[in-house]
Amino acid sequence: GGPGGYVAAIRAAQLGFKTACAESNPYADPKGEPRLGGTCLNVGCIPSKALLHTSHLFEEAEHAFPTQGIRLEGKVSIDVPVMIGRKNKVVDQLTSGIKGLFKKNKVTFLAGHGSFEGNGPAGYVVRVGAETVEAKHVVIATGSKPRHLPGIPVDNRIVCDNVGALDFDSVPKKLGVIGAGVIGLEMGSVWRRLGAEVTVLEALPDFMPFADMDVAKEALKVFTKQGLDIRTGVTIGETKVGADGVSLAYTGKDGKEATLECDRLIVSVGRVPNTDGLNASTVGLDVSDRGQIVVDGHCRTNLPNVYAVGDVVRGPMLAHKAMEEAVMVAEIIAGQAGHANLDTVPGVIYTSPEIAWVGKSEQQLKAEGVAYRAGKIPFMANGRALGSGDPTGFVKMLADANTDRILGVHIIGANASELISEAVVAMEFGGAAEDLARICHAHPTLSEVVHEAALAVDKRPLHF
Repeated sequence: GGPGGYVAAIRAAQLGFKTACAESNPYADPKGEPRLGGTCLNVGCIPSKALLHTSHLFEEAEHAFPTQGIRLEGKVSIDVPVMIGRKNKVVDQLTSGIKGLFKKNKVTFLAGHGSFEGNGPAGYVVRVGAETVEAKHVVIATGSKPRHLPGIPVDNRIVCDNVGALDFDSVPKKLGVIGAGVIGLEMGSVWRRLGAEVTVLEALPDFMPFADMDVAKEALKVFTKQGLDIRTGVTIGETKVGADGVSLAYTGKDGKEATLECDRLIVSVGRVPNTDGLNASTVGLDVSDRGQIVVDGHCRTNLPNVYAVGDVVRGPMLAHKAMEEAVMVAEIIAGQAGHANLDTVPGVIYTSPEIAWVGKSEQQLKAEGVAYRAGKIPFMANGRALGSGDPTGFVKMLADANTDRILGVHIIGANASELISEAVVAMEFGGAAEDLARICHAHPTLSEVVHEAALAVDKRPLHF
C-alpha cells in the first residue's frame, strides 16, 4: 500500500485488470482504520516535509524577516503540539485520499498482511489475514524499515528512528543524530531550526560521499555555519539510555574518546527491505543475503508473473523510483513496453538550502575515466535569488567532452528539488548542455542559473 504498491494497483486497474492491494496497516491511526500510503505518506516523505516547512517558516521569522524590514513584536515561539497536529492532518488527508483513488479506479483494498500461500489454479495463492485470494500476477511492494544498531534500543520516545523523530512533544535542548544521510540531516535541521543543539555523528570518514564533492563541501560549510555540529569518522561505543536522556560514548576520527550527552537521540543509519513474512521460500522466490528480492532490469523476479518494486529491490530507496517501477511493471503485465530508467532518478535532500542531483557526480566520472566538461554558476549571480534574500549555493552541470551529452547535474540552493526536473527531462531525452543553453528561461527566475551552468559548460556564461 505504499508508493510502489498503490501506484501499481491503480495503473493495473486502469489497464483493465481486476486488481487488489493488501496492506497490513503498521501505522497508528486515531480511528483505528487501515491506512494506505506506506512509509512515505505516514512516517516519511510527507510528514517530514510538513515539519521542515514549519521549521523553515519559524527560522525565517526569527532571522530573515528583520533583514527585510519585517518587525515582529516580542519573541517568536513555536507551539510543537500544533505543529505536529498540522503534520498529522496533512498525513490523514493524503492517506485517506488513496482510498478515494482506489474507489475511483475500482481497486479492491484488502486490509491485512499479504504473504504467499502457494500455487493455485490461477497462478498464486496469496493469504491476507484469514482469507486467501488467487492471482495470476503478483507485484511485491513491501518497502523497507529503519535499520537499528545493536546495543541502542529504539523506543521512539528517547531513542528514535524516523517514526519517533516526527513526533517529539517538545523541542529537545540537546539532540543527537547517528547518521549524516538524508533522514539524519533533514530531521536534524528541523529541530536545530526550532532551537535544539544538534550533534550529528557519522561513521564514514567523509561528509555526504554519495553527493558530488563540490556539493558536499558547500553543504558542510553551510550546515556548520547554521549550527549543526557534524562529526565524521566516528565509531559508536557504549550507549546508556535513561528516563530523561542518552549518554553515548564514541571514538572520533582522531582516535580520541568522547561522550555525547543528549535529551533525545535519532538513529538514522539506513533502511532494510521488508521481506520477512512473505513466505518467499514457499514458492521459491529468490531473496538475496541482504534481504532484497532479486529482479532483472524490468523488475521481474525468478518466478513467472511475479514482480517486485521499490525499496524491496536494488536501486535507490526513493518513493518516486518505486512509482516509476510500479507503472513499468503494470504496463509490462499488460503487454506494453514499460520503462524505468534508474540513471535519471533524481535524489533530493530537503534541508535549507535544498540539495538535488541526477546522473553522475564529478568523482564518479573521474573514477570511470570519462572525459567531461563542467559548468558551475553560483546563485549569488542570480537576480531572483538575491531579491529573495537566499543566494546560497550553485548549479553544476557535467557534460561529455566529446558529445556534449549531459551526464550529471548537481544543485545546492533554494528550490533545488524543483529545479532538478529540468535536468531530468533533458537527460531522459539524451539532451546536450547546448540544448539547455539554447532554451529561453523566464527572467527573473532561479532556473536561469541552470541556463547559465549550461552556457558555462561551453565557457560562455552571460551573467557570471
